[in-house]
Amino acid sequence: MDASVIGIRLASGVVTPLVKQLFRGEGAGAGLVDRPVRISSYFSLREQRMLSRYDLRRLADKLVAEALQADGEQPLPPGEEAGVAAALAATLYSLGTLALEDAQAVKMGAQAFAAELRKAAPATGLGRDAELFHDRLLETACLHILQFFTTRSTYIPAALVAQAHLQAETIAKIDALIARIPRQDARDAEFEAKYLEYLVKRHSSLTIFGLDLPPGSARWPLDTAYVSLEATSRSRRIGGEGSATVPAQGAAHGPAAVLRTEDVLALEPRVMLRGEAGSGKTTLIQWLAVSTARNGREGGPIPFVLPLRNLTRYGERLPAPEDFLVATPLKGLAPDGWESRVLGAGRGLVLVDGIDEIPKAERARAREWLTDLLTAYPGNRWLVTSRPSAVRQDWLASEAFDELTLSPMTRADAAGFVTRWHRAAEAGEDLRDQLLASLRAKPELSRLATNPLLCGLICALHRERRGFLPSGRKELYTAALSMLLHRRDRERELRLPELAEEPQLQLLQRLAYWLIRNGRTQISQSRAQELIAAALPAVTAAQVLGEAPDVLRHFLERTGLLRAPTEDTLEFVHRTFQDFLGARAALDEGGLGELTRHADDDQWEDVIRMAVAQGRPNDRVGIIGDLLVRDSDRSVLLALASLEYAAELDPGLRQDVHKAALRLIPPRNEEAARTLGRIGPLVLELLPYGGESVRAARLAVVAAAETGAEAAIGYLAGFSHHPDEQVRATLTRVWERFDLDHYAAEVLARMVPPPGDLFIDSDASLAALTRFTGPPGLFIRSEVTRAALTRFLARQPVAGLTLWNFEGGSDAEFLRGHTSLRELSIDTWPGLRDPSALYGLPLEAVDLRLGRDLPLGPALASWPRLRELRLHDADRRAWSFADFAPEARPEVLDLADADPDLAGLGRLTSLTRLYLGYDWRPGEKSAWAELSALENLREIALPTEALTGLAAHADLPSLRTVMFHDNGQGLDPDLHARVAHRFPLAQLQMVPLSSDDI
Repeated sequence: MDASVIGIRLASGVVTPLVKQLFRGEGAGAGLVDRPVRISSYFSLREQRMLSRYDLRRLADKLVAEALQADGEQPLPPGEEAGVAAALAATLYSLGTLALEDAQAVKMGAQAFAAELRKAAPATGLGRDAELFHDRLLETACLHILQFFTTRSTYIPAALVAQAHLQAETIAKIDALIARIPRQDARDAEFEAKYLEYLVKRHSSLTIFGLDLPPGSARWPLDTAYVSLEATSRSRRIGGEGSATVPAQGAAHGPAAVLRTEDVLALEPRVMLRGEAGSGKTTLIQWLAVSTARNGREGGPIPFVLPLRNLTRYGERLPAPEDFLVATPLKGLAPDGWESRVLGAGRGLVLVDGIDEIPKAERARAREWLTDLLTAYPGNRWLVTSRPSAVRQDWLASEAFDELTLSPMTRADAAGFVTRWHRAAEAGEDLRDQLLASLRAKPELSRLATNPLLCGLICALHRERRGFLPSGRKELYTAALSMLLHRRDRERELRLPELAEEPQLQLLQRLAYWLIRNGRTQISQSRAQELIAAALPAVTAAQVLGEAPDVLRHFLERTGLLRAPTEDTLEFVHRTFQDFLGARAALDEGGLGELTRHADDDQWEDVIRMAVAQGRPNDRVGIIGDLLVRDSDRSVLLALASLEYAAELDPGLRQDVHKAALRLIPPRNEEAARTLGRIGPLVLELLPYGGESVRAARLAVVAAAETGAEAAIGYLAGFSHHPDEQVRATLTRVWERFDLDHYAAEVLARMVPPPGDLFIDSDASLAALTRFTGPPGLFIRSEVTRAALTRFLARQPVAGLTLWNFEGGSDAEFLRGHTSLRELSIDTWPGLRDPSALYGLPLEAVDLRLGRDLPLGPALASWPRLRELRLHDADRRAWSFADFAPEARPEVLDLADADPDLAGLGRLTSLTRLYLGYDWRPGEKSAWAELSALENLREIALPTEALTGLAAHADLPSLRTVMFHDNGQGLDPDLHARVAHRFPLAQLQMVPLSSDDI
């Protein structure tokens, strides 16, 4: 037998009497309460001669004999029992020589105590197996010996009592200390309240460009300034399977979903948002931070605003969570580890602004930083912004980020912005109406008003110039610089040193060019002073302001072009001014070669285009010619985009650019199409008109729509009969980027068949729809009034109608008698009390989320053509399967949020798909009988808890798909096998726990 597995089993009833014989009886315990005693004082052989050596050997013989009574192979070779007993007796005899105290022995434990006995005893002289058996038996005996000490000694219990008293005293002191120290969660809550208050104050206002307001008051409340724009995703469902369907124009037919910017993180936890300069990316981040902070509650989401231009201005490492507040006045005030606790609990709203505003060489490191954070702190919400071309399309795809692109402002967006701007500036209704009329009448001006920055500049210039407006982007920027640098203070008759525009531009453009060359958007104040000091001897006119620090202070305090995000840094108030002035500096220095060498760097794109706009004819030829020589896709596109800014250019060179661009048309993918479209209307003459493939047609329509030019309407009208659903979806999705009446008449009215899901978000949009080739389908947002919808339906029949968050009164009388209506969807109508106008409509598909216990039974009974029914939050008492009209042949029932009683379901034998919600539970076995009557059912969704009953009781030979809700625990393999055995032709699929995705 392997000696390493020998174990000794001795019953306490056998060994305890033997152990007691080793020690003296009562009487030696006097004084033990004061101090422990040595073990030798217990030993019977030495003290009172109660135990002889013979007795000790006999005791050892008994221990060995008892240990050998166990069944199985014997641990000792025959004849070695006596040797082990003799050795054990010698070892036990050493108890009388130990200087250990009883308390020490108890604290040591049986194994260590046995080792002490072995050291005090002579060598055993045994073989390997016998010695191992001796050691195991000794350890067992020592265990009982120590038990004896705990009962014999009066000191040990007394020591335990004293120890208990000491522990109690210590606990009381610690409790008192803790009472004086704030609890960590209390400190967290206190700091969070302070932090959220700071976020609201810090980010709740914006600068108003160009307004003649007193110092310190040129701020615009964010609530007034924020413009809700659109963002598009390439997937129909934001985030794919498992996320809610976005209510958006064209979502039913196209590959791209459209949503308002404020909803980007409500539908998907990780978003990469792309947008051009001035498109509102940073404003959106401010809005998300402020709205989240204002609605903050204990344990709720915590925003972290991380502008990369601030965090990496000197090439520093990007911050770990504990440094997220490093660029704020609250640095160092958070409780230790607070940021990690927030992120660890999944409460973070991490807003990373401006991937494009850090040098290209640092973006890979930024991605690693972001990936590490995502890995360490899953479960939070993340928004990352960038210009479209700064990083590749799939830059964060592996981290499950959904890619969205900010759409240009529609005409309705621009009109809303202008109205808000004039209200905030108290500029008057007459000036507002004059500007709105100009935007409608001048296509070249409306084409500029595609983002909040440009809209704000247009408003400011229009007010400052009393109605006179520049016609191009170069002229717009030049006029804005003139207004900010010179005319404001002069016309306000401020007593300041007279300084013309040109000297100021010469100094500012040096700062701008330094930033561009170094891939930065921020510069230290000391470096800025050095650059100005080096230039002042050559720009003598600027010396009227004083030394370099005085000049810099003038730029900060008087022009509005520079601002100080921190005490020691500066930046241009917007990147657009930096690029415009940097291009000016490049032209002055004759650095055309340096410009074109950076053609593949996205941070130089606008600089190059602005250089073409500001350069002399020879400069333009040099820049555009060099771009063509480089012959990369990006450089050719940049040359094509620059043509718009070239007021004068050799016709042959212009033709060469068009020829080179033909290899990029039709575009390869949707992102390329959008990039092409942003070049402007000149791409329209290059796009194909007919005979192209379906894919080419889709991308051509995307590119044309992206131009936003009035000339694109005629081009898009050529696709009004196109059969592809994605082409048609794009046509209906983009119409509000153009003049509403013109686009509706030229494109929408000619579509055959008519549009099926036309997105309407204003009364003006609805009024612009005058005629169609047949009844259209409309998606009505909450901004549309009941009166406008009533007027429209009185003159125009519709085939489909979706009412989203509708505030249209308490009844649906405007729908009564609409014999063309086939599809109806109501996604929340809080005020609806009387649905009787819906009775008798020839509806074939109905989707209702009414949010109240409205009587649906009469409605179901009145819809004999019903084929699809989806009910959300419907009370089971408000309807039943018996309510369906006898003639109805429903094929799809989606009861995802309902808990229906299945009584009467069996008569609906036309059903092919049935979706039961995660709250549904089968009542009696009759429910399975009702299900089994559905002889044509091919697809079913039901809770995981109902699968056992389905496998045991349902008889559905036609079933091909069984979907079960994800309960977070997975599916038991045995249950999976039973379901698969019951329905061998059906596939099992797990679906997310979301009613909108069943």
